[in-house]
Amino acid sequence: MSVAVDARTMAVEEMRLGDHAFAHYADDDVRWEALSVFTQLGLSGGDKVIALADPAVAHGEVLERLSVWSPAAADAVDRGQLEISSMRALIHPHRRFTARRQVGRLWEETVRARQEGYTGLRSVIDMAWVADLDMDVEGVMHRETHADALFADRRYAEICTYDRRRFDPGVLEAMRVGHPVVLLERPGDLAAYHSVNGLHLIGDADAATAAQFETAVHDALADAARAGRLLLDLTRLRFLSAGCAHTLIQLVANAQNGGRVDVHCSPFHADLLKRMGAQELARLTLPLPGGTSR
Repeated sequence: MSVAVDARTMAVEEMRLGDHAFAHYADDDVRWEALSVFTQLGLSGGDKVIALADPAVAHGEVLERLSVWSPAAADAVDRGQLEISSMRALIHPHRRFTARRQVGRLWEETVRARQEGYTGLRSVIDMAWVADLDMDVEGVMHRETHADALFADRRYAEICTYDRRRFDPGVLEAMRVGHPVVLLERPGDLAAYHSVNGLHLIGDADAATAAQFETAVHDALADAARAGRLLLDLTRLRFLSAGCAHTLIQLVANAQNGGRVDVHCSPFHADLLKRMGAQELARLTLPLPGGTSR
């Protein structure tokens, strides 16, 4: 099953306190990658992190997996900044999950994290707990779409990660739509989607994704030829390599019947594109320091 990409999609590295994200996997190794990066960023940024793991995975293995991508994980457990737990433990002594009960406990944990001197609280929740607690999917969907109060003061962030092999495609799509943020499956991925405005690229454009980057930009230029204008949105690119920047310049220069190409990007990427020759293309515009385009 493919997971749709849209205006809410972002790389895990871009998550901040206040974000509530849907994540997904279909591989027992891949499942740890986004969670580990999220954990590491939280630990290095002064947040407390709670990992509510798949109940079928021993806590020792969870720590081992997180440590591959987050070397500070073991030390963080020792000093109490990282807790490896479960949904059962979170709602204890109660045995039955309710949205109110879970939200209340996470709110308490956020307050406690602040009292302990942390910037905020991050949680990573593997939704395998749903089967473990024999929870109905409708109740879970209600919680996922009615937890806004947890995130309102931007002291709490959460990733809810779904195994695509365990959940019905219709449920996964409803959960994707119900979350304000949707994560790329893996750190380093590149994704693209087309809107009425143009092409939007998300993630990393580097040697590993260069072919995908070239195809997306080439096709967008071809599709926009009749309209005479293309918006190329790079604002959600974490990384743009010199090679991909050069490819972009060459594609714009060689496009047949091409009109104006407006690039929206960070100042850093704008500078890179200028050094690759963007300013020599009259039809290509880049943002100026004030946020306008030249």
